[in-house]
Amino acid sequence: MTRYRVSMDIGGTFTDVVTYDEETGRFAATKASTTPDDLSRGVLSGLASVVASPGDISFMVHGTTQGLNAFLERRGVRVLLLATEGAEDTYHIARGPRTRLYDVHYRKPEPLVPRRDVVAIGGRLAQDGSQVRPLDEEAVRQAARRARREGHGAIAVAFLFSYKNPAHELRAREIVAEELGEDFTVSLSHEAAKEWREYERTSSAVIESYTGPVVRQYLSRLEEELRQGGLAVPLHVMQSSGGVLTARSARRRPLQTLLSGPVGGAMGSHELARVTERPNLIGVDMGGTSFDVSLIVDGEPDVAAEARLEGLPMLMSVVNIHTVGAGGGSVAYAEAGGLRVGPRSAGASPGPACYGRGGTEPTVTDANLVLGRVDPEGFAAGRMTLDQEAAVSAVDRLAGELGLGTTAMAEGICDVANSKMAQAIRTITVSRGIEPRDFSLVAFGGAGPMHAVFLARELGIAETIVPRFPGAFSAWGMLQTQIRKDFSEPYFFLDEDLDGGDMAARLAAMEEEGLASLAAEGVVADQRTVQHAVDIRYAAQEYTLTVPLTDAAEPRREDFRAVMAERFAAMHHSRYGHANPGAPIEFVTLRGTALGDLGRAEPEPLEKADGPNFPHRTRPVVFGGRETESVVVHRDDLRAGHRFEGPAVIVEATATSVVPPGYDVSVDEIGSLIIRVKGK
Repeated sequence: MTRYRVSMDIGGTFTDVVTYDEETGRFAATKASTTPDDLSRGVLSGLASVVASPGDISFMVHGTTQGLNAFLERRGVRVLLLATEGAEDTYHIARGPRTRLYDVHYRKPEPLVPRRDVVAIGGRLAQDGSQVRPLDEEAVRQAARRARREGHGAIAVAFLFSYKNPAHELRAREIVAEELGEDFTVSLSHEAAKEWREYERTSSAVIESYTGPVVRQYLSRLEEELRQGGLAVPLHVMQSSGGVLTARSARRRPLQTLLSGPVGGAMGSHELARVTERPNLIGVDMGGTSFDVSLIVDGEPDVAAEARLEGLPMLMSVVNIHTVGAGGGSVAYAEAGGLRVGPRSAGASPGPACYGRGGTEPTVTDANLVLGRVDPEGFAAGRMTLDQEAAVSAVDRLAGELGLGTTAMAEGICDVANSKMAQAIRTITVSRGIEPRDFSLVAFGGAGPMHAVFLARELGIAETIVPRFPGAFSAWGMLQTQIRKDFSEPYFFLDEDLDGGDMAARLAAMEEEGLASLAAEGVVADQRTVQHAVDIRYAAQEYTLTVPLTDAAEPRREDFRAVMAERFAAMHHSRYGHANPGAPIEFVTLRGTALGDLGRAEPEPLEKADGPNFPHRTRPVVFGGRETESVVVHRDDLRAGHRFEGPAVIVEATATSVVPPGYDVSVDEIGSLIIRVKGK
């Protein structure tokens, strides 16, 4: 009998697995080493440690980094781009703004497709979608044959105005299938991103083509291995938008999974905001390789309609996550007489020096071990004993280069890493007019709770929250989300020209399409909903804001234009600090978000404490250059209502939380650690 809801999150160093027992209402979490040569091995190894058989699973969701890694490491397939004749250089011309104004070495982002692999295809559509010239089918056929001859692994098709009329792109795919077979990867720009802006839409199709075969191969192999092991339910995959979809759909639209790994933590923060009634949270996820920052504002995740990776744009719904190369495995080194930390990581193999796998360079994890902030015997639930001498030796060598003592060097490594991570938080908050002090900091990831209070102190944040299973919080967050499908349609009208009835009809059609897509994903009828929004801008401006609608029929209201102008002005003032009420506005894009409820694993209440005491010990830990006797407690020994003062080290299977002097710790009813500045 199936009884477990399971989620899996692959990180650069560890693969996290979380299970929820639907019979007992209890969670369990575990870690397995990530296996970069074959990620599915790490997934299956972690799964085997918590579930006797895949046949016991009632729901499974997976966050994959396969596509993202292929993109970042430039190991995707070779892509042939078919573009409209006369506009074939759009992808390489790109956009003109210099993102680093005073950098004389600035270069535009490197395209994934070289100019020699762009093929001009005859045929033209007008801006309203009407045909000006028919598609040159022979040119498409010759391009398909060239792809076979030269060994291209995918074809991207991006024709002008295909978002208004996809006929030419659809016919191009039919021709490619005739020449290369139905299994050959073809990405159409109107399917990757049914929106205006030719460059961004082309870039979206190219990225999907570049990473798609890698993602499809991985998901197919993982599905087959799980099926052979007895899995009887569909495998779901986390999307960049914060929702999930079946692996079958993910193989068709692999672009949507590109950032699926990091967004699980954002969705966990979203659930935490709901349960704890804290509407404004900053989520920080520090793993072995990277540090990710996300926001929950007014109880909702910060979702955008566009993302950029290494300067290349993608038009898709995505949770805003800012990432820097700072993790527990980040390597510390001397450069130009100064200390640098990251972005290079020791990864899972050989890993930090203290892992005993052959690594010799000092990392952030080694520095924390030297400072006494990590338990060498209890790391990763005792499955790994850390080599204290190797850590000291690695840090000492770097200290010698910079003329410092070993302890001072270890604190310096942590301070530099903390400063880098604090700046990442400022990038996603202060630079957008958001005051971090108005938020609580949620710390997760294997190394996040170890550094979070230091980050909060630097940013003036009074409260830090460490949820249960922090090292596997991203995987836990995946169990709290739902099926999500996003739809869009360009819709250009000045407010004075808007036909509310026509807009309502378009939204109703989009809603019908969304509900049908949820049915195809296996969502029962009474669990399907569709939310609507519209992108609006001031007339003659470039950038838009996405303004929510109450329902598809709202545009039929007589005061609709005035209401939308008021909503837009309020959002514009919140985002940019100013607005221009009364100025003409322009409607640009209609959006629909179809959501299917799959049930959720409710947070498990923690047993209440029967008194103020709990098992603990003390040991010296370095803070501010001095060894200080600190409370050391295993988190499993804490109950709801327990309180104590720092300095302290809280040890658990998936992470270690460090509380410096001057802070109080309490345990709430669902087991979260609430760490506050003493007296506040």
